[in-house]
Amino acid sequence: MRKILFLLVLPITAMLWSSCTKDDETKEPNTFTVNGVSFTMLPVKGGTFMMGATDEQGRDARSDEKPAHQVTLSSFAIGETEVTRELWKAVMGDDSEEQEYSDKPVSGVSWDECQEFILKLNQMTGKRFRLPTEAEWEYAARGGNLSNGYKYAGSDYVNEVAWYSSSIHSVAQKIPNELGAYDMSGNVWEWCQDWYDSSYYSNSPEFNPTGPDSGPNHVLRGGGVGFKSEGCRVSRRDRQGPNWDDGLRLAL
Repeated sequence: MRKILFLLVLPITAMLWSSCTKDDETKEPNTFTVNGVSFTMLPVKGGTFMMGATDEQGRDARSDEKPAHQVTLSSFAIGETEVTRELWKAVMGDDSEEQEYSDKPVSGVSWDECQEFILKLNQMTGKRFRLPTEAEWEYAARGGNLSNGYKYAGSDYVNEVAWYSSSIHSVAQKIPNELGAYDMSGNVWEWCQDWYDSSYYSNSPEFNPTGPDSGPNHVLRGGGVGFKSEGCRVSRRDRQGPNWDDGLRLAL
């Protein structure tokens, strides 16, 4: 029989709602609420996929996406959208003017600041949120085991799924990908947990790779603002130092 979790509601400002037990957190969508701001995590069933410059990426594929290689991942959960300015403010208490448009993804945050945000979020919820690994990010962008093999996250037609070249837009305005995730192509670049190393990438472990142990730069994925459509591809990689300013999407 399916387990049912009875939640104890506490009179605190940071509150959490979850429809599943801890063991089921990656098996169905979960919605969490922190200081009145809700966000949803989508289940991504584990599986095996080809990561990197697969055929549909065509001549846009770059050298650091090669060779395409097989990766197997355990199940996890991914944010339905990027972390919004509203959620960032709910966790960090940031009253800057940048938070004015609450449904836009937070931008201009460093990898180090993302770690601080996640630490506080975990303290408020009792969960273990984190940044996705680069392999998890690409697997989710491709649609996991529901993938249709698209060039972009949810379509072969970039304008259906991605904001690019222009300014940052509100989340979830384009169509989602096969998992129901929005904006994995386009809008802000998203930090991954991994350090960046092109040689490690081409020789990474097949099972649950986590990137090299160190390096000067961390991996970025999925961006489109200020870039042409080529930057929105599911295999497109970028990197910056941990103090560079970008956005993020949660994993669990």
